[in-house]
Amino acid sequence: MKINPEFFPLTDLATRFVGQLAQCRRLKLGVLEASEHHVLIELPYSTELIGYPETGVIHGGVITTLMDTACGSAVVCSIFDKYKSLELSPTLDLRVDYMKPAEPNKSVFGFAECYRLSSSVAFTRAIAYQDSIDDPIAHAVGSFMRISPEMVGETFRRALMGESE
Repeated sequence: MKINPEFFPLTDLATRFVGQLAQCRRLKLGVLEASEHHVLIELPYSTELIGYPETGVIHGGVITTLMDTACGSAVVCSIFDKYKSLELSPTLDLRVDYMKPAEPNKSVFGFAECYRLSSSVAFTRAIAYQDSIDDPIAHAVGSFMRISPEMVGETFRRALMGESE
């Protein structure tokens, strides 16, 4: 998929962030678009992710990982856009309300936004869906700790910025 950098200028940053996380690589999460306002991530369906073999439904923990990753990516993008710096932002709290199971054999999408940055906490909300964001699988709200840019290791910073060693 070709991304228009004018509309989604932080897609490469979010893609590199997600690519640094081992569980995201294992789940094959892919960033479709990212801006200072939101991140959209795709979780492709895989039989390895099934939580209920008799139904083919993806395990709820995988949906939680999608939501946490989308929210965390939104925080990284929001901070980078506002402050032109990178920060570590571990999850403090994530509440996920499940509405229904995901349908088998279909990708799940996680749409997240960071709607407020305080001096020490970033606040997010997200929706997991398949065919329409108006028909959610789950909703989430999360808070993420903001840790100073000085705490970001040089290797991690270079990886997120797309700089070769």
